[in-house]
Amino acid sequence: MTTAKFSDILDGYEFCTVGDLLDTQAFVSLESGTVHIVSGDMELDEEAPPEDIETGPYLALPGKSELGLGWALAIEFSEQAIAADASSVRDFFRRRGAYHRFKEFLERRGQLDAWFEFERSAVESRLRQWCADHGIELV
Repeated sequence: MTTAKFSDILDGYEFCTVGDLLDTQAFVSLESGTVHIVSGDMELDEEAPPEDIETGPYLALPGKSELGLGWALAIEFSEQAIAADASSVRDFFRRRGAYHRFKEFLERRGQLDAWFEFERSAVESRLRQWCADHGIELV
């Protein structure tokens, strides 16, 4: 079983998902538990990733959609926290710019901080589950 620091897994995940860097991916070594970030978009200030990162004993960290953290999470939050407005939230996600409208809506309702906490909790629990599913013990 691989042992990895949860903070490293979370940092790798967040680095790749914040700002939607299209050509950036994080991998966890199944031998050492270290996390490596590979980017075609930018020069990273860390040491070069191992040459066999895509073919060796490494596992790519999941993205938002793989963890179910996209629009479905926003709908789930709205159904729990602002049930009376859930249909309005669903309508946001039928057009471009949905997250911007969703966050503005939550701010007007005084629910933006609650959304951020809900999202943070979901990211952590789903990443932990992903690690367990892939035999990665977290420390």
